[in-house]
Amino acid sequence: MIFSDQLLAWFDLHGRKDLPWQQQVTPYRVWLSEIMLQQTQVSTVIPYFQRFTESYSDISSLAEAPLDDVLALWTGLGYYARARNLHKAARIIVADNDSKMPNTLDDLIALPGIGRSTAGAIMALAHQQSAAILDGNVKRVLARYYRVEGWPGKKPVENELWQLAEKLLPKDRISHYIQAQMDLGATLCTRTKPQCNNCPLKDNCQAYLHDFPQNYPHSKPKKTIPSKETYWLVMQSTTGKILLEQRPPSGIWGGLWSFPEVNSPSKISDICANKFNLNIAKITAQPHFKHVFSHFKLSIHPHLIQCSQTDTQINENNNAYWYKISDALLLGLPAPVKSFLQSLQ
Repeated sequence: MIFSDQLLAWFDLHGRKDLPWQQQVTPYRVWLSEIMLQQTQVSTVIPYFQRFTESYSDISSLAEAPLDDVLALWTGLGYYARARNLHKAARIIVADNDSKMPNTLDDLIALPGIGRSTAGAIMALAHQQSAAILDGNVKRVLARYYRVEGWPGKKPVENELWQLAEKLLPKDRISHYIQAQMDLGATLCTRTKPQCNNCPLKDNCQAYLHDFPQNYPHSKPKKTIPSKETYWLVMQSTTGKILLEQRPPSGIWGGLWSFPEVNSPSKISDICANKFNLNIAKITAQPHFKHVFSHFKLSIHPHLIQCSQTDTQINENNNAYWYKISDALLLGLPAPVKSFLQSLQ
């Protein structure tokens, strides 16, 4: 049996067929699931997908929604550029393609946030068209099966894996085949402790036959992750409201609502007085904690600042507003901001 036949036979018996996005399949639902699943586990994505589709059942409803509302539903899922690009792409699709998802690889890749692999998944799973994917699971399966040397983040290695992925495409059952590749990588051909004895491909898997599968694909060269510090200004008025400001649309936590920040505690009084026209009654340093991003570690030092004014006495500048904590929790918030607000309730 050839690679695809073995994989499909295994899928028929063991593949995942009851995931929410596998029900009532539409290009929109496939697209949304693929974006959410980028660097995120299936078990984490399921409740987010269900809540998202309850609020935005199709491309038109997503395009009509305010970005703040979309980001609020995304809170806790991370990598918020995904949500911003999803919203931007939905508006482009409504404006330029009569609210219909494009059905060619090139047109899909032209949309914000959709790369070659995501486009391939949409083509195969939603449009039943022959297209390869190369997500993390598929990279791992192919790198082990063919014993591909090198880190897939390097372009020559990635190109070699794409060529293999294209070569292996079957003529029939393309959507099942693509799903089977992802399922095998997620359930058996896992990054650590792969269950090789149960794998349908083990008889021809070069890493299994001649090496240790865990050695493939090669790991990314280790790099020291830098550390940064920030000081949160958790300003609270005499009525108990909290001041939040919306972050710039790009960059870390782009477009989300957060506490004003400074890079030194010595600047706290100056920012309160000169940027927000507030008088400080009391400052209480809170326990600091760390938040890890993909490319740096952030040490966060919250300072609870009791102000001597009511919330009506601030000029609404710099996109900063007073919120009841219960109302603030409905906004698009970075996960650590949401957790800290909840601790103040």
